Amino acid sequence: MSVNSLTKITNVEFGKMINAAAAVLAANADKINKLNVFPVPDGDTGTNMSLSMASGAQYERDSLETEIGALAKATSKGLLMGARGNSGVILSQIFRGFSNSMAGKETLSARDLADALMSGAQVAYKSVMKPTEGTILTVIREAAAKANKVAEQTDDIVELMAAVQEAAQVALDSTPELLPVLKEVGVVDSGGQGLVFVLQAFYQVISGDFNEEDIKAPDNAELDQMVKELHAGAQASSSLDPADIKYGYCTEIMVQIGKGTTYDHDFDYQKFYDYLAELGDSLLVINDDEIVKVHVHTENPGKVISWGTHFGSLVKVKVDNMRDQQQTVIDAQRAEEARVEKIAAMQVPVSDTAVIAIAAGDGIAELFKSLGVHTVISGGQTMNPSTADIVKVIEDSGAKRAIILPNNSNIFMAAEQAVTLAEIPVEVVKTRTIQQGLTAMMGYNPDADLEQNAAEMSEMVADVKSAQVTQAVRETKFNGHEIHHGDWMGIIDGDIEVVAHNVESAAQEAIQKMIDDDSEIVTIIFGEGTKAKVAQKLKAFVEELDDGLEVEVHDGGQPLYPFFISVE
Repeated sequence: MSVNSLTKITNVEFGKMINAAAAVLAANADKINKLNVFPVPDGDTGTNMSLSMASGAQYERDSLETEIGALAKATSKGLLMGARGNSGVILSQIFRGFSNSMAGKETLSARDLADALMSGAQVAYKSVMKPTEGTILTVIREAAAKANKVAEQTDDIVELMAAVQEAAQVALDSTPELLPVLKEVGVVDSGGQGLVFVLQAFYQVISGDFNEEDIKAPDNAELDQMVKELHAGAQASSSLDPADIKYGYCTEIMVQIGKGTTYDHDFDYQKFYDYLAELGDSLLVINDDEIVKVHVHTENPGKVISWGTHFGSLVKVKVDNMRDQQQTVIDAQRAEEARVEKIAAMQVPVSDTAVIAIAAGDGIAELFKSLGVHTVISGGQTMNPSTADIVKVIEDSGAKRAIILPNNSNIFMAAEQAVTLAEIPVEVVKTRTIQQGLTAMMGYNPDADLEQNAAEMSEMVADVKSAQVTQAVRETKFNGHEIHHGDWMGIIDGDIEVVAHNVESAAQEAIQKMIDDDSEIVTIIFGEGTKAKVAQKLKAFVEELDDGLEVEVHDGGQPLYPFFISVE
């Protein structure tokens, strides 16, 4: 039931607001991901914001405090530790501003809430070295400005939040006019969209329009599972022998009741259910006047399907062999255990300085280890590690100081947050690509001091050109290119410079654009699913262009990107 007015937010409403925001972000993560400017297969703004907010909500729920100021502080801490990607870090800074403003408050008035939004905007802007309009920053600034204005006219929090979420939506809609790249691609800012969802959730809770049954942010176990699924897909237990599965076929059907040529039984729920119950377990039967849906684990999927046809027309049939699925899981987990053992055997003894790199792909991890990197955090293009992930690796290193190679600009802010939380001196060498990270290691000297190493490694980065080859996941126009779903793109130093119909052409064109008279070394790192002979063919192409170039080929194993290419 909607609330007409509200003049005070208590700890109860505050907790619902935070958890509703987490739930809404989780539900809309994929929608936000698809707003990524580049049509690459690893757009992850929605995922990063969802996981960051879920961490904040978990800290809020775990707090035993009843004072809103203390709950806001817990939320802020959770967001900071769980922050992933630049969008997640900025969201954490908005809530840091909230927390600063709410300190010591038992409840919140409309004025208090407006002040908190203003503080959130101010802290968020200060957290970014070069604030850019047309982003999440614009949305929080406009929302806060509206809150401040409305709070001067009313003490009704429902009225205030209605105006805030409307202003946020208007600001979001304006982002393409403020940021040309958004207008060119035809999308609004993804981080701004995430914040609009947060503010809309706040309003729905305050106004009483949010279904309380839906206010459920992921708990610790669910959060861990989300991260596992993002890294490697959901995994079943390897302790279960496929032969021990009693009913091996997960069978689902949907029947349009009373329709079709096979219909010869009037639907009776108990009769329908009882027959299926004898065929297996995990039975679920849901129906209305028109449709009945069935889920059952059975040894006789044919009997389930045949039974359904007596009551109407089949509109959906799905049968999965759970024994085969379980064996696949076991094989994958055994391969993962072997991979972990292999990388652990390569563990570089820590000196006084630990170099920590973020990367995806076993081969790339081995390359970094061979160059002196102490720990490789799995992630990067396909999954940004959280601030807490990075801090833990620093703490576990046992080193006196550390250097972080993010190898992705979307990890810069989380890495910088980790610097402020670490108990030892840490420097971030702002490598934007895997290739830059590998090149930076050429300037690393384990006997040099932290500042000298960071300076030398940063200088090395300036000498390398980087290209990534991947496939477009949607239609768009960008940088003068008309890009279709399935096209192959060559992204050179952050810009889409090549669009081709096949991966080989995209890689070849990218190399041609990168090499010049000063080029000496070309490094080709081929990814997961790419055959070595394709990489060798690309090597031969480079040698034909200029037989004076030194060409190296490595199996990186990185997902989604068939080729990483560097020219030095």
